[in-house]
Amino acid sequence: MPDELDLLRRANPVPAHGPYFGDGPTDHCAERRLESLPYEDAGRRARTRAPRARLLWGLAATAVVLATTLTALLGGTSAPPAVAAPRPLAVRAHSAAVPLHQLAELAAVAAADGSPGLRKGTHVQSWSLGMSEDKPPVTLPEERVVRWNPDDSHTELLVATDPRCPGRPVLTDEGDEPRLVADGHVLSRTTYPPSWSDAPPDARPPHTPAALRVYLTESAHTGGDALSTPELIDGVHELLNHWTLGSRESAALVRLLAQERGLRPVGQVTDRLGRPGQAYVYDAPGARRMLILDPRTGAVLGSEAIFTRDVPRFGVRAGDVMEYSAWMR
Repeated sequence: MPDELDLLRRANPVPAHGPYFGDGPTDHCAERRLESLPYEDAGRRARTRAPRARLLWGLAATAVVLATTLTALLGGTSAPPAVAAPRPLAVRAHSAAVPLHQLAELAAVAAADGSPGLRKGTHVQSWSLGMSEDKPPVTLPEERVVRWNPDDSHTELLVATDPRCPGRPVLTDEGDEPRLVADGHVLSRTTYPPSWSDAPPDARPPHTPAALRVYLTESAHTGGDALSTPELIDGVHELLNHWTLGSRESAALVRLLAQERGLRPVGQVTDRLGRPGQAYVYDAPGARRMLILDPRTGAVLGSEAIFTRDVPRFGVRAGDVMEYSAWMR
């Protein structure tokens, strides 16, 4: 087993740019690195016994839950530890759980003047889980910005960054093996030619609940069958990864969500970008889905999915975050 002092050096709880011999408490990232030390050596030994393999991607808990997000330390003696995965969002104790129909009424008032307006394109920060049968799961934080041009061409910028720990190295799956890159490392910058598709999700989304349900159903390619609640949540993801909704579209979406069974209010949360929100949860077999909505306008701020049971094959435990997305204007 490596010398304990060597493990502490690699944890580096006090960064090089910080004050020397600081008397204050360690920061959030340092605490996570120190807490993970007992598991680092065991994980390294397990990796040396197992064959190398590319990350496996796909559905993990159920067919309706996107398998993506959680953590593990990667890196040998020459690499600093990877940033730890996010913990599940915690609902504020004793906070009021606002029913969706009540939030829909607030959103309708906020949308009365029609501003802000709908915009094609998206800006999203995500934490996604990469899994392998012979390595611990790893969290891959990314920021994606899509902007459309007047000629209907668009650009997509993908950057490795984690706003929870600015300036820290970020883990990415660029290449055959996960590796650490500098914060802000550009993973890709792509320009796409003009596209004039009139089918969802490229088509302009409507701003009435009934029309929006038809739109999301067409986007999901269900053959006209009614969307289940998990399918509707997936449809919201797809919509927000193409469009930045205006106030009227957000109000229609909240009204649509209020019609769903099983999506229950649980109280107030602070999302991973520090924004206050109301949380609404749907429990599926093996997983829990959460939508975080702006308490004033009903705009979707974020979405989280966590495992509710162990998946030993991939080293996943109940309570691990599978996927998180935070949308911005």
